[in-house]
Amino acid sequence: MREFKYKPPRVHSGELRTPTSFYEYAPNLGPEPGESEKNTLYNCMGKIDEVWLKDVELAKSNGTLSDITITIRDPLGDYIPTDKHYISIDHPQYKGNRYNVKHVQPDPQNNRFINIIGRLVT
Repeated sequence: MREFKYKPPRVHSGELRTPTSFYEYAPNLGPEPGESEKNTLYNCMGKIDEVWLKDVELAKSNGTLSDITITIRDPLGDYIPTDKHYISIDHPQYKGNRYNVKHVQPDPQNNRFINIIGRLVT
């Protein structure tokens, strides 16, 4: 018989420490090009992961060096992120950066969380 050994979850709610906001943008009115913030869709706390050091060379060759992975608690239908939404992170390291939602997937280890991959918008 196999001995039971507890394995703690990979991510728990104590690691969600960074305020994160999801926005929707709309084109500017008038002849000037560009976008302006339309409205805030969802605010939550998240865990931010950047490209791991072991994957830096692969990320450079793929052009995904500025991508981030955000883990948030599953909003259960209150908010469903799509690739038309943008992410703002309230942290000094990420101030002034805007990320576009690139991919959304449920966390395979824990169904209480979802992973969102964001790409830096230049």
